[in-house]
Amino acid sequence: MSGEQELGITESKEHSTGEWYAEVVQKAELADYAPMGGFIVTRPRGYAVWERIQDHLDGWFKDTGVDNAYFPMFIPESYLEREKDIVEGFDPEVAWVTHGGYEELEERLAVRPTSESIITPFIADWVRSHRDLPMRLNQWCSVVRWEATETKPFFRTKEFLWQEGHTAHADEDGAWDETMTRLDQYERLYEDVMAMPALKGRKPEHDKFPGAHTTTTIETLMPDGKSVQAATSHYLGTSFAEAFDITYADEDEEEQTAHTTSWGLSWRSMGALIMLHSDDQGLVLPPTLAPTQVVIVPIWQEDNKDEVLEYAADAAAELDEAGIRVNLDDRDNRNPGFKYNEWELKGVPLRVEVGPNEVEDDELTLVHRPDGENSVESRDDIAATVSEHLDTVYAKLYASAEETLEGEIREADSREEILGTIGQHGGYVKSGWCGDEDCEEPIKDALAAEIVMVPLDRGEEPIHDDCAICGDEAEETAYWAKTY
Repeated sequence: MSGEQELGITESKEHSTGEWYAEVVQKAELADYAPMGGFIVTRPRGYAVWERIQDHLDGWFKDTGVDNAYFPMFIPESYLEREKDIVEGFDPEVAWVTHGGYEELEERLAVRPTSESIITPFIADWVRSHRDLPMRLNQWCSVVRWEATETKPFFRTKEFLWQEGHTAHADEDGAWDETMTRLDQYERLYEDVMAMPALKGRKPEHDKFPGAHTTTTIETLMPDGKSVQAATSHYLGTSFAEAFDITYADEDEEEQTAHTTSWGLSWRSMGALIMLHSDDQGLVLPPTLAPTQVVIVPIWQEDNKDEVLEYAADAAAELDEAGIRVNLDDRDNRNPGFKYNEWELKGVPLRVEVGPNEVEDDELTLVHRPDGENSVESRDDIAATVSEHLDTVYAKLYASAEETLEGEIREADSREEILGTIGQHGGYVKSGWCGDEDCEEPIKDALAAEIVMVPLDRGEEPIHDDCAICGDEAEETAYWAKTY
């Protein structure tokens, strides 16, 4: 969308969630629609949020032995075919390059839908001995999956940004520990950085990553009762290692097959963040990710303008010196009310108001973005005070998100009860499940809901003895939900 935009959100989050979300993304200057369907342009403010997500994860990855690398975005068709499950799983979504300039290529090149088939052969070349293991690689890149029919920025696009980690280990225990380490780091990101409570589980067998032994998942709940698959971590067993010949000489010089993992988080995490926290006034961001954490708005008349601006600038300089991301909005062509609305729309967590009264009393007025709560604070040690308020804003966002999730996990013991509960309330519904994929179809067909996860512990007793759909003995507890 281009041209002048009306300031302020006109759609309702509760009543027209999709339209509201698109309006927030555009008017908060996070993204815009590209000229070709299914693609978006990420604007600087949106990319700044993604960079902060990236910085947190990247640091944790490196702290736990991961090295960043980069592999070509084009994958020879012969490489993709070496793992048949990948071809079966992704082939309908693969974008192919058939020509270079005017020349037809001898072999088609896939635009990466994921990178196992280009990274794994190189891991196979680089691993020779048990001393080379574990090998942990990660790349930050984009992938293309030609599946999006309706563009929803950050949630559903043909090209999206993500990180994908790929590791090789000597045995199952090492690979499984790796799988869980990454899942725990994703949970930490949502809980400690994004102010979003998360559920951990694994995907049912029929919905795991193609070629994987086990796919684990982080699920988050949106206010409209739909679940978001927020990140996944896969224990791949030896299937990829066998397909690409990742072997190593053990301590006895015996040849062994490696166990591998892959794990990833995409900018769908941003979509979930925007959807969960934002409101009818616009974007809401936690202070941990906000490009601007604090905006200072001076309020003056001509006879006190210089004094107010100097006072506000001193406060801004002190916050900046303390490492707080602050913006002094001293524009004289916009009135304070316009500025309040604009910065609320753009999701700045904390507003600081400075007028002649604050200057006279050596104080500052602080206003929280999520709920408009305000308090008057002493100017002394303002950096520490602002830091405390930012922590409070984060706590408010987490508490609100927790309230969204709380009470939204219900039980059911029949098909009718699953349909009725999801249809009326949304959220998650737990039931006994026999493990047969066919039992998912009646719920999918009637309500477009599905099994989003089952418990991590394969030995955990199901919540009910019988499958809610067919009545056979339940093997697991299924978590049903509508999804993004």
